[in-house]
Amino acid sequence: MTIRCIAVDDEQLALDLLVDNISKVPFLQLVGTAKNAMEVISLLQQETVDLAFLDIQMPGLSGMQLASSLKGRTKVIFLTAYEQFALESYNVNAIDYLVKPVSFDRFLEACMKALDSFLSRSASTQAQPANAVKEEGKYLFVNVEYNIVRILINDVIMIEGYKDYVKIHLASSKRPVITRMSMKHLEEKLLPYDFFRVHKSFIVSLTRIESIQRNAVKLGELEVPVGDLYKDALMERINQRNIL
Repeated sequence: MTIRCIAVDDEQLALDLLVDNISKVPFLQLVGTAKNAMEVISLLQQETVDLAFLDIQMPGLSGMQLASSLKGRTKVIFLTAYEQFALESYNVNAIDYLVKPVSFDRFLEACMKALDSFLSRSASTQAQPANAVKEEGKYLFVNVEYNIVRILINDVIMIEGYKDYVKIHLASSKRPVITRMSMKHLEEKLLPYDFFRVHKSFIVSLTRIESIQRNAVKLGELEVPVGDLYKDALMERINQRNIL
């Protein structure tokens, strides 16, 4: 998915930094920049804009006033040096509120929120039944060493948890992808797909299971332990697929 966005700040250095950060996020497409609300309005008449990165304190119309006038047609992420407008940002349904100076990690977190919002909206408009989600062509974006990496759902063999990090094992690569994320968060992301948590530290793709032993499952060359708390639920899930 590509999100068409604009960068808005009346300070050139801040605008340049914002443009640079946007360039590092692969699903963002910058379609214009502006230094005040009137320039934004002009841009919106010429371009389709999904998301605006908005400064609040600008000459003339403020970023908050501008966001209110958009009425949700264009989503907003605020970037400002002032914390006191944070509560007001909820009134205009802003996706996020970033206080300068903004680290790239924090900027990326806001972008991922925006992506989740647009993907959810797209899924709801398609009105696809929950049980009819297909893995082919579906993907996740994860942060890997200041890069955004796209991972195809049907390429995932299993996920291994290490405290605040997860290791994602892929069929297409011998090197797993390591990203900062909780197992619980990733488990929630994978709920629509054919994955199952078999241990407090392991989530596996059911389609990759080749055999089930007493205390482990085999996924090709990988062997994953099955925790005592997960055995019954796993076998119940497997039996749902058993045609014998």
